[in-house]
Amino acid sequence: MRVLLVEDDELLGSAVQAGLEQSGFTVDWLRDGRQASLALHSDEPDLLVLDLGLPGKDGLTVLNELRARQSSLPVLILTARDTVEERITGLDTGADDYLVKPFDLGELNARLRAISRRRNGRGTSLIYCGDLVFDPVAHCISIDGREIQLHAKENAILEALLQRPGLPLSRERLEQILYGWGEGVESNAVEVHIHHLRRKLGKARILTIRGVGYMIPKP
Repeated sequence: MRVLLVEDDELLGSAVQAGLEQSGFTVDWLRDGRQASLALHSDEPDLLVLDLGLPGKDGLTVLNELRARQSSLPVLILTARDTVEERITGLDTGADDYLVKPFDLGELNARLRAISRRRNGRGTSLIYCGDLVFDPVAHCISIDGREIQLHAKENAILEALLQRPGLPLSRERLEQILYGWGEGVESNAVEVHIHHLRRKLGKARILTIRGVGYMIPKP
């Protein structure tokens, strides 16, 4: 999943970015509220982690503008503002969750996973598709009881495809999920990861829809 992190504290932002990337998220990091608003207009991520006390534009203003155009993007507020009234304001403005600094990176990771599950209508992190059981947290799949480990980018592709079985995802969209801004993307990177997944899962599990992208058929 692709996360936009908006945090102006350099040490905290660097630590959060590294921690989330280690857990398999693709993270783009901005330090300014005005930049965040512009980015959200042009390229909406899967999740937004938003500080409130930002230069350029306050985080609540960014959130207000996002909800005013009826975006359902999941948002977790990350802030030192810890009064009950401020938490209520953040949640009523449209945040899905609220985490007060200082915090544990493991908890942030778990909260983002929980927000994503709710968005996709699941009560558990496990994703079921026929005889396949996918655990995106443990980076593994189970087919008829046989467990197979996945590399991080294989895990990200499979999670994206399994969230919408029967509907194709383009190569460009998969590249957006796998790589953050400024990261070099080889021309055949997605194809290579799809090839590795097919070797592990079987060719029939992931279909190529010519001219459109890739799809996991509905069971």
